Amino acid sequence: MRKPNSMKGLEDLGRVRLSKNFFLRDFLHSEIADFYRIPNIPDDPDLAIEAGSRLCEELLEPLQATFGRLHIRSGYRSREVNEFGNRNKLNCSTNAATAADHIWDMRDADGCMGATACVVVPWLVDNCDRQEDWQRLAWWIHDHLPYASLCFFPKLWAFNIQWHERPARRISSYVAPRGVLTKPGMANHEGSHAEWYTSFPDLQR
Repeated sequence: MRKPNSMKGLEDLGRVRLSKNFFLRDFLHSEIADFYRIPNIPDDPDLAIEAGSRLCEELLEPLQATFGRLHIRSGYRSREVNEFGNRNKLNCSTNAATAADHIWDMRDADGCMGATACVVVPWLVDNCDRQEDWQRLAWWIHDHLPYASLCFFPKLWAFNIQWHERPARRISSYVAPRGVLTKPGMANHEGSHAEWYTSFPDLQR
């Protein structure tokens, strides 16, 4: 599929279904793109669709089936949008660091593909009330889903969830306790963490 060069082409691209409940249009919104009038359109739609489909099918669909509707905060970023965000200190890392992450249609330095979305789980907001309760969902995802990386943020416990061909299995957070929750080699990485999420629903697919 070619990069759209018309409104109609972009409309058709947005209708591409990535999984049962998600379409590409769900992930094209960007406050940076909207406010600064930078088109947020994939240069390589086929790669964006392939990586985004894996993100949706393997991670977002089971999350939504289990916890109810997800709120998508952000997803795909074009290279132009991300570069502008990085240059103007708008919470975007470099394009090289964001490849196979928020830039779905750009492979990383190792030639791997990946895709990230920032989501909120309203169920968690409604059913947990302590600042550190983000860890409960983090460990649930760690034990149940093939995520590549997770990073949690303070507002509404939004978090980046990444699918990647070579998953790092790393969880970090800007919410207390800040830092790295787990990564390969840490003592807490292996085994079950079910004691953290005893009141959580069972995984649904």
